Amino acid sequence: MQSLPEEWRENENTDPQKEEEKESLMMELTRLVQKTVRESSWWEQRGVDCTILAVAFISLPAAFWLLASCQVLYFTLGLLAMGVAHTVITVKGTHLASHGALSESLAWRHFWAIFFIEVCGSFTARAGVRAHVKMHHAHTNVIGLGDSSTWKVPFLPRSVYLFIAPLALPIITPIVAMKQLKGQPLWVAVRTVVCVCVGVCAQYMLLCCVSGLECSSALLVMLLSRAMFSVPYIHVNIFQHIGLPMFSLTRRPKRIYQMSHGVLNLPRNPLLDWMFGHSLINCHVEHHLFPTLSDNMCLKVKPIVSQYLKAKSLPYQEDSYLARLYLFFHKYQELMVFAPPITELVGVQ
Repeated sequence: MQSLPEEWRENENTDPQKEEEKESLMMELTRLVQKTVRESSWWEQRGVDCTILAVAFISLPAAFWLLASCQVLYFTLGLLAMGVAHTVITVKGTHLASHGALSESLAWRHFWAIFFIEVCGSFTARAGVRAHVKMHHAHTNVIGLGDSSTWKVPFLPRSVYLFIAPLALPIITPIVAMKQLKGQPLWVAVRTVVCVCVGVCAQYMLLCCVSGLECSSALLVMLLSRAMFSVPYIHVNIFQHIGLPMFSLTRRPKRIYQMSHGVLNLPRNPLLDWMFGHSLINCHVEHHLFPTLSDNMCLKVKPIVSQYLKAKSLPYQEDSYLARLYLFFHKYQELMVFAPPITELVGVQ
């Protein structure tokens, strides 16, 4: 069993005043962040990210047009443009929509969640929000609940899991979505099936009618564009949590300790920042502490969060993409096959 510094070891006679101080750390940080949010314009809060999503949609007609070309260069550019646009929409868009970060209106939040997750992402909105928001965020790094266990496939060899299996995500996602409909109300199941079919069929028909591709070519382009960035997507999902302190449901620290120890930021990367969003790359700590903030706002409050955690002697964990890939490749059995050991942040439960 892993343990952390001696000063955090549990004491049966815990000082209530110290416990109150620990509880107030999150409240104090929240006040600092909320002050910054209130002082920010709509453009900073939502406009930047909405514009990025709009650009992704606007680029699609050009992608379909380029895919109609017989020249290899233009066709390749069209495939790349479609892959980037699809990733921005289905990763950044679905992530923001699942957290309700695209609008203040509850009705619009519900609409965007269904549109991005079901129509664009080929998954069920209800199950997606539950798995990500209500499980992963509520129980971050709690074994069996929010430990990214949905991305573990322990029977696969490490090279297959890390570099080949993610390419099957476009096929696996709608299949898993259909399985998630079991036990759901009939109207939810019907809505999900219709929305997923609309999204998939719309792309297929446009590839056939606008790009002039044959059936097999259209299906291949769909697969390639949807799988283009699935490898780094899976990497990001596991790199930022697995291998960090893990907790049990009955012995878990207070929120600020849980997130500061169990979440890691990757460095800024122009391509991944654009496609996945800051909250999934270089502001993941900020995102887990304040999940309803948009990507741009997470970036804006990043200096506040990092300085505060360091000032309070709490970890602010960062590591490079290559360093995490090296770690997972060489410790695959320990991190991905066997259950990680539970960490006791003793004294802060």
